[in-house]
Parts: sequence; structure tokens; C-alpha cells
Amino acid sequence: MKKAVLKPGKEVSLLRKHPWVFSGAIQELDDAFVGDWVQVYDSRNKLLGTGQVGDGSIAIRMLAFEAIDPNVDFWKSKLQACHQLRQHLGFGPNKPTNSYRLVHGEGDNLPGLIIDIYNDCAVIQAHSLGMYNSINHIAEALELLDALPLNTIYNKSAAAMHGTVDEDGFLLGDNPETIAQENGLKFKVNWVTGQKTGFFLDQRDNRDLLRQFSENKSVLNTFCYTGGFSVAALAGGASKVVSADISGTAIQLANENVAQMKLKKGQSHVGIAVDVMKYLGEDTEQFDIVVLDPPAFAKSLSKKHKAVMGYKRLNTMGLKRVKPGGLLFTFSCSQVVDDVLFANTVTAAGIEAQRNCKILYRLGQGADHPVNLYHPEGHYLKGLVIQVE
Repeated sequence: MKKAVLKPGKEVSLLRKHPWVFSGAIQELDDAFVGDWVQVYDSRNKLLGTGQVGDGSIAIRMLAFEAIDPNVDFWKSKLQACHQLRQHLGFGPNKPTNSYRLVHGEGDNLPGLIIDIYNDCAVIQAHSLGMYNSINHIAEALELLDALPLNTIYNKSAAAMHGTVDEDGFLLGDNPETIAQENGLKFKVNWVTGQKTGFFLDQRDNRDLLRQFSENKSVLNTFCYTGGFSVAALAGGASKVVSADISGTAIQLANENVAQMKLKKGQSHVGIAVDVMKYLGEDTEQFDIVVLDPPAFAKSLSKKHKAVMGYKRLNTMGLKRVKPGGLLFTFSCSQVVDDVLFANTVTAAGIEAQRNCKILYRLGQGADHPVNLYHPEGHYLKGLVIQVE
């Protein structure tokens, strides 16, 4: 295995178990290519751990703070630990929730790797060339987990790799979709044509919270994608749900997911393929509950200011669409917008909308999307539930 040596003093972050080595910290690096495994040493030649070479400012992602042999046994051990945690959280076959995140990158000490489980199907998404090069070993290790019987393993890394690899494909089986279950609710998931791995599992707990508030309420679900919040609201007894998304395909899937339910008399659902910002700005109908769950407005620090302005505008329009006494569920998945900045931005929106507001809940990602204590950057999903007077 090739070797990397850090500059004097640059080992501190690794001693504190942070999994990233930045390019400026490296003194020497053997003739290693992006994706190669390397052992990392401090300037006194003391071993710090083992990682994979990256291609940007994050020069090495650490997978262990010791020497390892990255064979199938290594991956099996790592995946077993991840699966045991999810079992403790109550996820698995024949459970109310059979769809969950098995591996959440740095949160599970496997930076650059995402694995989502949908019943008996696993969808792998590599975010680094090192992880992509290890996918066959990862898939083999998944098949060796007796407690996780799988009929399908799908590699969906092309989009996440930004053109580094050409196409996705099946590593086991050939099933492109399934019916996933979340808190007893059923959703059609297609990992071949869907966004990310097919469904946004990180909002599970927040959808369940909405369900608790929805009885006899009218609900507007914006950026609805496949209708997760819409299905939860209807399951909670919402009288009327409007799902809005710019994608006609997403609206079709949302309609299909609602169609799987048995709506009670007096319940209705309407899906609208529309530019959400335009819809919020032009339509004046108010709802008991409004959900704002947009895609990331900023994926880099350079876009941070523009993102904040976007969140302010969106939340100003969203607040105006909430009936007096109603609720706003608002979210940001932009990693560069932290909890404080997001709350301050929503506060500014409340002032501009001229509504009195109270924060009832501060929300985040589900427990199957853990945040490594030594990698706080892994906390990306922020949410607020606001009562609007």
C-alpha cells in the first residue's frame, strides 16, 4: 500500500478522528492516483491510519485509524456494524419500516459511500473514486450478510461521480423498483429512474410528525417529489392535500403513491406540475399546513449568499400561504447553511411576511443518517415547525 506523510502539526485533526485530510496538510505522497489506498503517517513516521486518495481539496478520506487490509472481510465487518445499528433502530424485513439508510458516509465511518435498503433491494452510491473502485467488494460483502437477505443490488453512482464514470447498473438481480414501507405507509420506489437512490429516506421522522398534525387539515406539499409528505398527511386524516413539483414525472409518482391508499370519504388529493416559486407567488389560497422541502439551494460556500436569499424568498411566500393558527414545515438540506443561519433566514422571512410566528420543533435527519461526533459537517438537514398567527 502506498504512503502519505503529513506536514508537522497537521496530524492533529486525525488524532481527533476527523476523517478528512486536506491537500495542504500533505508533505509527501507516493506516486498514488485518485482512488488508491494509502497509509497515512505523521512527520515522525508514526502510522495514523488508512484511507483513499481524493481528487479535490479533500486529498484523503480516512476509513480506519489503523492499518487495514481492505478485502471483503473488512467490508463485511463494517457493513455488519452498520446493519446491527439499523436493527436496533427497529428497521428491517417484516417491520413497519423496511426501507432505510444502511450506510451514511462519514456518519458510519465510511466516507464517500451511501447504501440505501428498500425491502430486499440495496442501492449503492459511491461519492469517491476509491469507493467506486471498491464496489464489487462491497456488493460481495452485502451478499454475505445473512441477516440482510437481498435479491437486488444496484450501483447508482454515475450522477454522484459527476461524469467520472459512465453508467449505473445491476450487481445482483435486475429488479428496477419495489414497494417500500415506511411507518406502515407504502411508496413505489424506482432506483433506476428516480432521484438520488429513489426516495428521500432522511425525512421519515418528519413525515411522521406531519401525519400527527394533519387530521381534518388542508395541506400544501411543495417540492413534493414522489409525495412522501402528501401520503403521510393523508394517512393522518388530512381533508385536502395539494402536491406541487416542477417535475411531471414526480407528480405522476406522487399520484400513484396516493392511489395505493384507501382515502376516506371527504379526503382529496391534487397533484400539480408547476414551478413552485411561481405558484407560491401567484396563487393566494391558504392552507392549514404548508410544507417547504426544496432541493439544496447551495452546494458550495460560493453559493451561500444566493441560497440564503432564496430561502428567505421561499419562506416569505410560504408563510403568506398559511392560515392563521396554521403550521409551516420548512427545511433546508444545504450543508453550508447551518441551523442558526437557517433560523435567522426564516425569521427575516417572517418579518417580511408580517406574520407572528412560534417555533414548535427543530428537526433534522433520521437516526439512520447518523452524524459522526468528530465530523459535524455530516449534519445537513435542518427543519423548523412554525405556528403562524
